[in-house]
Amino acid sequence: MTNIRTRVRARRPGIVRSLREAVDPARLLLVAKTALAVGLAWLIAPHMPGVTDEYPYYAPLGALVSMYPTLMGSVRSGVQTLLGLATGIGLAAIVVLTVGPTWWTIPAVVGIGVLVSGTGWFGVGREYVPMAALFVLIIGGQNADDYSIGYLVQTAVGVVVGLLVNLVIAPAPLTLAAAAKVDAFRTQLSEHLHDIGSAVSESWPPEHQQWADDAASLADTTSELRTALSEADDSRRGNPRALGRRGETRHIHAELARLDRIAHLIRDISDEIADTIWDRPGALVLDAALPEPLSNACHAVAEVIAQEDPLSPEDHRVRGEAARAVRLLLETVDDRTIDARRSMGPGVLAAMHLRRILILSGHRDEDEDESDVERRVPE
Repeated sequence: MTNIRTRVRARRPGIVRSLREAVDPARLLLVAKTALAVGLAWLIAPHMPGVTDEYPYYAPLGALVSMYPTLMGSVRSGVQTLLGLATGIGLAAIVVLTVGPTWWTIPAVVGIGVLVSGTGWFGVGREYVPMAALFVLIIGGQNADDYSIGYLVQTAVGVVVGLLVNLVIAPAPLTLAAAAKVDAFRTQLSEHLHDIGSAVSESWPPEHQQWADDAASLADTTSELRTALSEADDSRRGNPRALGRRGETRHIHAELARLDRIAHLIRDISDEIADTIWDRPGALVLDAALPEPLSNACHAVAEVIAQEDPLSPEDHRVRGEAARAVRLLLETVDDRTIDARRSMGPGVLAAMHLRRILILSGHRDEDEDESDVERRVPE
């Protein structure tokens, strides 16, 4: 019983996050639009000409598969679904026009459909290739021609209805959500570097190692952010609510690229210090004189990373303090290298990376190279 409670308690944050995402305003808008599109498709389907009115139930299905959070996602889904249906119907037609549906042709054509769907040409419509072939042969039966036409046309009607609903009630671009996630990543990097600074200044060796474990999650976060930013770009394509602001995500891409480089540097610092602390393979001795200036430099540079406005007076003050802290770390490394006559490995690597982070955290224009930024780092 205790184990069950512990597992539930551990999973509670994930459950709460999932519930919040389910009732997110953008998600609720998609729910309402999907219900509207399905209802309209069902109203229109019985009024289609010819034999297609005998298969109205496929129109709501078409509306359902075409509803995506983004307009381009809806277009892709609708087109890929129709392509998959047409291919499956074509495979079934070959069987109908030749040997007909039998105990061996039906599984054979389904197998071929599964094989063809694995080419990657059909996207989300890949599942409809074998499904359409199976439905035409089994449900269509003697009326395979009429069924195929009704199936494809009514699904197309639903797709068109879904696209129109998604166009008329256009979803908001996901740019702001992506920007907020990138800002949160900046805060995460700052906090992680603060944790490293606190760890090296504790009683030696540090008692906790959560900061070292968290370093591995930085790469996962970067990957998630790239996906979120890609979705934000996708949400702007063809969206009337994004007209006139085509380059709005450019600065977010640049910021994420910069934070990604900073994350790599922080992970290097974290890994090297963790190796030294717990005497892992590749560890180098950390001189007793280095923890204090190393801790101060980590905290100071972490404050620079957290700055949202790189042109503010506060940012200039914080960057000046960080530059001095890094310089003091370098001076300590130099002095101890001469006195001890040995390499100050972790101190050298940390100092180099902290200075690089300080440079990367500065303001950069699109046409400005890294040497221009380096010249603006306070001495």
